[in-house]
Amino acid sequence: MNFLRGVMGGQPTGPQPTGAETIQKLCDRVASSTLLEDRRDAVRALKSLSKKYRMEVGTMAMDHLVRILQTDRSDTEILGYALDTLYNIVCNDEEEEPEENQQKQEDDLGALFTDKFVQETENVTLLLTLLEEFDFHVRWPGVKLLTALLKNQCAQVQGIILVSPMGVSRLMDLLADSREVIRNDGLLLLQQLTKGNAAIQKIVAFENAFERLLDIITEEGSSDGGIVVEDCLLLLLNLLKNNSSNQNFFKEGSYIQKMKPWFEVGDDNSGWSAQKVTNLHLMLQLVRVMVSPVNSPGATASCQKAMFQCGLLQQLCTILMATGVPADILTETINTVSEVIRGSEVNQDYFASVNAPSNPPRPAIVVLLMSMVNERQPFVLRCAVLYCFQCFLYKNHKGQGEIVATLLPSTIDANSISAGQLLCGGLFSADSLSNWCAAVALAHALQDNLTQKEQLLRVQLATSLGKPPVSLLQQCTNILSQGSRVQTKVGLLMLLCTWISNCPIAVMHFLHNQDNVPFLTGQISENLGEDERLVQGLCALLLGICIYYNDNSLENYTKEKLKQLIEKRIGKENFVEKLGFITKHELYSRAAQKPQPAFSTPEHMLFDHEFTKLVKELEGMITKAVLKSSEEEKKEEEVKKTLEQHDSIVTQYKELIREQDSQIKELKEQVTLLTSQNEKMQSTVSQQLSQIQQHKDQYNILKLKLGKDNQQTGNQAEAAHVNGLQPEELNQLREQLEELQRQNQLLQTQLAEKDSLITSMKAEGVPSAEGSTSEVTELQREVELLKAQLQSQTAEITQLQRERQELLKGSETTAAVPGENSLYTEKIAELESRLSAQTAETQKFKGEVKTLLESRESMEKDLASATSTAAIMQAEKNKLQQEVQESKKEQDDLLMLLADQDQKILSLKQRLKDLGETIEDEDDLDSKDQFDDEEEEEEDEECDE
Repeated sequence: MNFLRGVMGGQPTGPQPTGAETIQKLCDRVASSTLLEDRRDAVRALKSLSKKYRMEVGTMAMDHLVRILQTDRSDTEILGYALDTLYNIVCNDEEEEPEENQQKQEDDLGALFTDKFVQETENVTLLLTLLEEFDFHVRWPGVKLLTALLKNQCAQVQGIILVSPMGVSRLMDLLADSREVIRNDGLLLLQQLTKGNAAIQKIVAFENAFERLLDIITEEGSSDGGIVVEDCLLLLLNLLKNNSSNQNFFKEGSYIQKMKPWFEVGDDNSGWSAQKVTNLHLMLQLVRVMVSPVNSPGATASCQKAMFQCGLLQQLCTILMATGVPADILTETINTVSEVIRGSEVNQDYFASVNAPSNPPRPAIVVLLMSMVNERQPFVLRCAVLYCFQCFLYKNHKGQGEIVATLLPSTIDANSISAGQLLCGGLFSADSLSNWCAAVALAHALQDNLTQKEQLLRVQLATSLGKPPVSLLQQCTNILSQGSRVQTKVGLLMLLCTWISNCPIAVMHFLHNQDNVPFLTGQISENLGEDERLVQGLCALLLGICIYYNDNSLENYTKEKLKQLIEKRIGKENFVEKLGFITKHELYSRAAQKPQPAFSTPEHMLFDHEFTKLVKELEGMITKAVLKSSEEEKKEEEVKKTLEQHDSIVTQYKELIREQDSQIKELKEQVTLLTSQNEKMQSTVSQQLSQIQQHKDQYNILKLKLGKDNQQTGNQAEAAHVNGLQPEELNQLREQLEELQRQNQLLQTQLAEKDSLITSMKAEGVPSAEGSTSEVTELQREVELLKAQLQSQTAEITQLQRERQELLKGSETTAAVPGENSLYTEKIAELESRLSAQTAETQKFKGEVKTLLESRESMEKDLASATSTAAIMQAEKNKLQQEVQESKKEQDDLLMLLADQDQKILSLKQRLKDLGETIEDEDDLDSKDQFDDEEEEEEDEECDE
């Protein structure tokens, strides 16, 4: 104890030991003492020396302290001392402000001892288990120690915690601790733990971190809260930034709706504390994380929709139009609103309807543009307004049309300030930054919108009194030629390139001014300084667009003539080199990274993000168009024409195939219908044949019975009434039979005529598709007629069968009368003969129907071949008509040339006559020869007489 008193400040006796010796004795005491009190006193002494003798304590005592954590788990006091000592060793003291070299040494020591501690992964695992202790003296230093370890060796400690069972869950329990100091330090621990590790971020999010953090923010007073709110917001940013899974979980959990109360700042905005500004700044950043342009389009769109539906966008617009809001909060709010409305049609429409609380009310867009073109406003605020305007017009054709409409003569209101007037004012002001911002804003109103590019050509500007107005396009080129600043030139050139790209009408308007092309070629061919190289590249791009999108409507500036001009004045290789200056500029790659304009100084604002996309798209095409020769272009045009001709031929064949398909489909349907009808008829005939066979069998049975009865009775009685059958009725049956025979003969003659007709048609061939069709139709009608006749024959057969049945019944009832039996026998024989005759006729009709169907099929085949032949002949006819038309056109051209030649010959003869030359006209010679010939013919006629 005397030793400890000496160390702790008692009166020393003898020489003082050094710090290293004292620490060594204390370490020996910790390692060898059997009493817990002695070890506790030794560890407490090491704690008191750990700040002053950090190197010695860390080197000699770390292993002993770790052993204390392992063995003395029952005593919370010694655990607290050991944890505090380890914290002092690995932590870099940030409270004091030491010199630079000393701070570097402190950082090196912290990293050194942290590496030594985490080399054994069991040490970190042991620390995680100690955090389960509820005792304040253990839990609080354990949290601080683990936070220090994460600061010094974040990735290594994160890996150990990630594989530790329930490691992250133990740390999440710190947020539920009732002691604020542990909860607040737990927030700092989780901030370090979630840095740059997506796996841990997901685990923390699914441990209900969002709910707990939002509750803490609400409890602490939201934006009016203190540093704890800031820590919660920083942790939320860690969890959500660049983590699509957590963002989706945050949206699906309806946590976006809980963000709305954060932005209810109230009417009194006079006093804003620094902490409130920081909190609100982080809250706005949190909103931007959810709708960032780097997120997937689907996730961003769903978050934008949720923010509109819950009223968050409306609340942000309220802050945007409020008074007394600090400049940095206003700037960040503008940026946040920009990304909430970017690409969302509903949100963009709402933003267009927002009015500022002024008298009279003005649209928010107009108020913001007034700030953008005002050179007295802060630079960051002007950049934010430009970004907001760009996001408002992004994929918003309706908004683009509304902005351009404010520039057209029919919609200009002299009593109010419009967005178009502000943009024109900024475009032609003396401030180069206003020129650049207005040019870029106007270019976004034309982005991917051919209609508005053509509409903007109608805009006329009054430059001065007494002078005629000039077009906006011409005024832009006039300012370019006046030698403006580089920033102004770049802005105007970006506007012109965006305007005339993919718009041949705008290219024609640009080339119509005779001064534009010489100005561009002069700029490109000069050897200017480093600052002007970018202007040269943009001029080359503009001239290249004039070549690529040229429709050759101006004779003096066709594609070929512009390329020849480049080759003579500039040189193709030099032109391509100047064009490449754009993408080689250091500010080009910076602007291409993200849509938001982020520049350190106004002088660095040279490129727009959307324009970099346009350059990337056009550079290769323009280079290829300029280097391509006229022969290659002609070959490409010929190939295009050939392809177009092939396409037209293919289209014609497709139409022909479609027609043939429809015809084939109709014929197939007809064949199917006839086949089904034929099957029905065959089934009907087979049924009738079976019935006839049954009747024959019944008749044979009756015949046998009647034969037996005739042998028993030989008496022939008088002819009497047989079952009510009179002789007159028998005569009627005979007449019907004769009528059926006549009809049968008539049908046979008709069938013979048709067979002869079919034979003659086959011998002569099919004259045309129309004739084949009519004959097939006639055959179909005949088949239908035969079917009807066959059905009538079938009905008659059925009637005869009924009569036979009645006779059979009568024969059974009167079998005992011999005279009646003989009469029945005669009747049955007569009916039998009639039935056999009808059966034969039916078989004959069936054969004829089959023959006609076969003839019809052959006729249909002939019809198909005739149709194809007619189509081929029609195609040849069209081709010949086209050739005739071309020949007529060539003949007309030749006649025109001959007329011109005759006129020239007459004028030359007249000149020769004026000069005194005697000329014999060929016409006179021809008329003289003709006159001589006529005289000779008359003489010959007189001689003949």
